[in-house]
Amino acid sequence: MAFDFSTNANACGPCPQALAAVRRADPARYPDSTYTALRTQLAQWHGVDADRIVVGTSASELIHRITHLAARQGARVAQVPRHGFGEYARAARLQGLALAEGDGPPHNVALLWACAPSSPLGQDALGLCAGTAAPGTGWCIHDLAYAPFERPASPGAPFRWQGRPPAAAPGWWQLWSPNKALGLTGVRAAYLVAPAGAQAQAAQLDALAASWPVGAHGVALLQAWVQPEVQGWLCASLPRLARWAQALEAWCQREGWALMPGGLAHYRVARPPVDDLAGLLAHLRAQGVQLRDTASFGLPSGVRWSAQPPRAQAALARAWRAWPRRSALNLATSN
Repeated sequence: MAFDFSTNANACGPCPQALAAVRRADPARYPDSTYTALRTQLAQWHGVDADRIVVGTSASELIHRITHLAARQGARVAQVPRHGFGEYARAARLQGLALAEGDGPPHNVALLWACAPSSPLGQDALGLCAGTAAPGTGWCIHDLAYAPFERPASPGAPFRWQGRPPAAAPGWWQLWSPNKALGLTGVRAAYLVAPAGAQAQAAQLDALAASWPVGAHGVALLQAWVQPEVQGWLCASLPRLARWAQALEAWCQREGWALMPGGLAHYRVARPPVDDLAGLLAHLRAQGVQLRDTASFGLPSGVRWSAQPPRAQAALARAWRAWPRRSALNLATSN
């Protein structure tokens, strides 16, 4: 697709330094099966001991692995965001866990997922993670896939991301998948940071992994992620992404696309003023423009877009103007 607004990858990417590191990786050799050097680098960046780092094939794979272990250790219920990544619920169902939906504080559940900023809405879920893990809540995981993208709440305020990871709330696991932030979603690699005192669970998660879960290219991506020049590139990309997102928000307002609450990240959910959303999306795809239908997130009649450069935004505007039913829509609105 020529203009893909459906992806949450950094549209300023790929990060040149991270891409170069991936290209230098040697695919002819196995990586270290224990990932000793990688764990050490990640641990130093987070300021924790290396035995608190668990590497995985992707965020999705780690979601399934941690859900599997939680179920083995007696979890019976998983609390997942009302509108969020479907893999949390899918992993829970596969392990026979009951589901509790909601973004509020945990209610004696054994497995709790929180994503901040949330996807697809880009809302603030940090309040949930601000305190300690609630008594009776065995596993609390903070998915930080979109943490680097968080926009300032007010114009002129500094970006939350300053090239360093936020400290974890006591009792919370952190899940990191930096390929979106670096614009390299085709390279699959992620890792967990276990809370203090959870080294035994981290070792059990390691034991549940297949041999060499992360290949040479994934290792290179994660090693690049903690380098100052890579973080410098990421920080420099954020103001541009924010400007692109603001331009798209203004366009939605002009065209009558209702923006749903949120917007702390570089993506938004909007509801186009149409009765045939499937028809509109098919028309846009025929024009080379892809938006994400949010029905799978529990938000029917909506689309998620991510910040894209002016050329892509111009293509979206042209395709919207060319939709045959738009003229009838405008006539109905004017009457």
